[in-house]
Amino acid sequence: MKLEVCGGCNAKIGAGSLDKILKNIKILKRPEILVGFDGNEDASVISLGNDLGIVFTVDFFPPMVEDPYSFGKIAAANALSDCYAMGAEPVSCLNIVCFPEEEDVKILEEILRGGADKVKEAGATLCGGHSIHDPKIKYGLCVIGKLSLNKMYRNNTPKLGDKLILTKPLGVSLISSGYSVGEVKEEHFKEGVKSMELLNKYSFEILKDYEVNALTDVTGFGLLGHLCEMVSGNYSAIINSKDIKILPGAKKAAEDFLFTAGGQRNRNAYGKKIEFEIDDFAMEEVLFDPQTSGGLLISVSQKDYKKLLNELLENNIDASIVGEIMMPKEKKIYVR
Repeated sequence: MKLEVCGGCNAKIGAGSLDKILKNIKILKRPEILVGFDGNEDASVISLGNDLGIVFTVDFFPPMVEDPYSFGKIAAANALSDCYAMGAEPVSCLNIVCFPEEEDVKILEEILRGGADKVKEAGATLCGGHSIHDPKIKYGLCVIGKLSLNKMYRNNTPKLGDKLILTKPLGVSLISSGYSVGEVKEEHFKEGVKSMELLNKYSFEILKDYEVNALTDVTGFGLLGHLCEMVSGNYSAIINSKDIKILPGAKKAAEDFLFTAGGQRNRNAYGKKIEFEIDDFAMEEVLFDPQTSGGLLISVSQKDYKKLLNELLENNIDASIVGEIMMPKEKKIYVR
């Protein structure tokens, strides 16, 4: 009982294409909507009054692993992550399912079981969903979370001098794609799966006690794409490539030219905003690599970053300081 591997967040439509489409869409802006898609945020935020708000998000994609149960867990963890990135506690989830009419329904049962287990781990309630027949399997969640509006995080509000902490290693799409053609070791692939299945809940529960000025999760646009969104306003950022944690086998996959389509879309969309001060094309590929259920990218104050990093590490979260926010320069990101 195996799935056809064909995506994860590597299947995401490129940022450049989305920007061209969305800027031509005319929408009604209700006063309760505090955050929409105009800022490339991780989710929408709706005010309910009295400092109470809800976060509303959706995410789904085709499989990136052959095991249906694991796929369900990864897709759910990925969808739930958008709540944490906005500062919300997940409350209610709905399944989104595309499934071939002729396929074995036990595969679907395993996918849904995996998703339900992650929703339960997140402390949320699975309330139903919607399914259709489709030639390709796809799965994900619509998620509603609750938050205090004065504790809401934005993806583009860093402050000068902030340190950047990333809570998961990079390289899951390089690993998954390479493994699907027999060019990545099984033990390396299993490390990637373990990373994708991990909820960002545990990082969120720690970081909310510190002075975090901006927050996002690193998914389909890769570390560099999501960081470009973070510094889209008044700043630039430095990335120290030697401090980037990479999944075993991912950089070798890039060195062996096992590139991902999503990585190339990210390079095309964001490449002109980035100055590479390194001569390492494989590292560039890692930094552009789309992440399925990737980690949180935290812009944290200079006074708190050491304490935050230490607490993350003490709780077995594979975090590292990957760079910092600096005054605006010609490029948005400088990779050293």
